[in-house]
Amino acid sequence: MTCAEPMKPVRYRSIFISDAHLGFRGARADYLLEFLDATESDYLYLVGDMVDVWEMRKRVYWPREHHLVIKRIMEKVWSGTRVVYLPGNHDEALRDYNDSVIDNFSMTDQIVHTTADGRKLLVLHGDQFDTVVKCSRAVAMLGSRCYGLLIRANHWVHLVRRLFGFPYWSLAAHVKHRVKNAVAYISNFEDMVAWEASRQGVDGVVCGHIHHAEVRDVDGVLYCNDGDWVESCTALVEHHDGSLELLWWAECRDAWGYNEAVAPAADSRAA
Repeated sequence: MTCAEPMKPVRYRSIFISDAHLGFRGARADYLLEFLDATESDYLYLVGDMVDVWEMRKRVYWPREHHLVIKRIMEKVWSGTRVVYLPGNHDEALRDYNDSVIDNFSMTDQIVHTTADGRKLLVLHGDQFDTVVKCSRAVAMLGSRCYGLLIRANHWVHLVRRLFGFPYWSLAAHVKHRVKNAVAYISNFEDMVAWEASRQGVDGVVCGHIHHAEVRDVDGVLYCNDGDWVESCTALVEHHDGSLELLWWAECRDAWGYNEAVAPAADSRAA
């Protein structure tokens, strides 16, 4: 990953982001808003769970920063960026509008993106390969509640670390990556998504869903997960030569001249 100070805004060929969970108190909409202001692209893929409909069915939470994220995205549409929205499980109600196209904005369940160097990448959220989500909504909701407790704790850990001058660090991600069952789940998910890409005859896949940013080879298939904007605050970007890179905004924002913003209070659930 490179985070050298750029001439703002930085322009990429393509940007992939997912799992912003707007409408959820743990969403880092402040970081996402900074990222959107700092970057431009020919293509912007919103790879699911951008809006947390699950959460908003329980309570309405829509602060100004969440509204501004949507506004920035629409401004990109109006300025000529091709924006593709691929709904996930937390915004699955939007799947009723799949195959809709309005000017530079479209919505679909999956799409194949061709990189500048000719590689074919299957793009989809990934909940289609999550057996918990597919087979039991009740279990998925319970897991989402437990995850929300971690995000709430993550908020207070972040505030304490700021007081002592330490950089952003995700407690939720730290715990998830060290729990044996969670690690096995991530590995199985990656294998299943890569298998689907292979079955469709493409070179790789870009997904979200599991909040675990990664770019790696899985049995000859390029597996890319763009992460999330609750824990890791990451995006997958395609440079103009077709090369792909994960950007970790908590690190890049310092190099790009952004001052630390106060993290929003985290309360409730997302997954």
